Amino acid sequence: MAAFLTAIKWRGCDGPILCAERWTAIDMDQELLTLLINLAAASGMVALTVIIHFAGLLRLSHLMSGAHARLKTQTERMRQALVILLAVFGVFALHTIEVWSYAFFFWRLHEIETFEAALYFSTVTFATLGYGDLVLSERWRLFAAIESVNGVILVGWSTAFLFTVTSRLRLLEHEWAEPRRDGIGAGGGGR
Repeated sequence: MAAFLTAIKWRGCDGPILCAERWTAIDMDQELLTLLINLAAASGMVALTVIIHFAGLLRLSHLMSGAHARLKTQTERMRQALVILLAVFGVFALHTIEVWSYAFFFWRLHEIETFEAALYFSTVTFATLGYGDLVLSERWRLFAAIESVNGVILVGWSTAFLFTVTSRLRLLEHEWAEPRRDGIGAGGGGR
């Protein structure tokens, strides 16, 4: 009890009730500061990953536009397949860079002991799997939640990009729907 009374006097409190009010105000200030730090750091990481994603998709589009100009319908199936593979591996590379960026942040904060564990946590969080076998301290858990939302948005953006690529190449279009030159298929009868 004497230690408690000494702590009250040391903090400048006149009594236990005033001290409790002061501690509540200090805790609220600390929570607000933690929230602001989380939001600022998360906003910075969201901005970084969105810029990485945007620049990467622009670069992939540029690479594919040159290849797409050389493709001819029905005769260059292999090239079309290679363009789609380039797009898929390119998008996967972008997500890898983004996940590693978050992992590096968690590791540098000393929230997770090893980089491998930070990479695992970041991958699970970015993909919104959330196994829960690794968790951050209360101080940074909001940051991890924002990484999940960022991951959903970037994966959705990548999905839209890949859909557009495959639609433009018409690789997934049914061959039977297109008339063949030899008259077989699509109502040609094969006579």
